[in-house]
Amino acid sequence: MPKKESFLVNRIKSVGFALRGAVLLIRTEASIKIQVFIAIVMTSAGFYFGITKTEWILQIFAIALVLGVEGMNTAVEKISDYIQPEFDEKIGFIKDIAAGAVMLVSIASSIIGLIIYLPKFF
Repeated sequence: MPKKESFLVNRIKSVGFALRGAVLLIRTEASIKIQVFIAIVMTSAGFYFGITKTEWILQIFAIALVLGVEGMNTAVEKISDYIQPEFDEKIGFIKDIAAGAVMLVSIASSIIGLIIYLPKFF
């Protein structure tokens, strides 16, 4: 019987797998590359305009939410394509819902960005 790994070793491996997944996501998905670019621009804007701690919290949360939901959308698309490589109306419905979730989070995040940055311009 193989020796059971310690809790700490398992956590370290889990973090490694998660980092690998994040790198794969950024390397392989065009939409996430755009969103990472936008995140960098918005982070730079935060430093430039000297946004408050609360605004940083909201901005970081919005960025993380968009990137995380986009990652889940990508996972849904990949597993759907693996399960059913041919066009399937039900799979299309599932993929549309996942894409819709990204859109809703992106709209909310854009509104947060407008609330933070529009007053800085006026």
